Amino acid sequence: MKPAASEGALRVQATLGESFRVLEFEQSTHSSADAAAAIGCDVAQIAKSMVFKAADGQPVLVVASGVNRVDEKKVAALLGQKIGRADPAFVLHHTGFAVGGVAPVGHGTPPLTLLDRDLAAFPRIWAAAGSPNAVFELTPADLERLTGATFADVAKR
Repeated sequence: MKPAASEGALRVQATLGESFRVLEFEQSTHSSADAAAAIGCDVAQIAKSMVFKAADGQPVLVVASGVNRVDEKKVAALLGQKIGRADPAFVLHHTGFAVGGVAPVGHGTPPLTLLDRDLAAFPRIWAAAGSPNAVFELTPADLERLTGATFADVAKR
């Protein structure tokens, strides 16, 4: 692992400031399982960023625990409108990040954001940082503060 060097990771590092350290790995951290293996943490501690498209065309970001699947019906109920999966072009256009490296911060278009309440159970979590092999460590409170979002029940049970 090494400090941020890629364009996306450097952009996330600049957004986060000196209080956080973006790290890049030689191996991929594209999936939650890959990230957990590289970091040496539990998959549930991975804060994966899932981008959806709201019925009104806005980007919706759900930051979910790596072990959870997002329940689109719960998210739609919380937002008051239907959502659907966003294609890679939509994700890149609105976030500035490719799928697999979407960070919870630093988006081109600020998304409507929800946080998986299951992440709040961990003292430390890890999120993608702008490239498929970059991550940063933070607390659930940091995630809430950085995104301006709140924790909610968004997981399929």
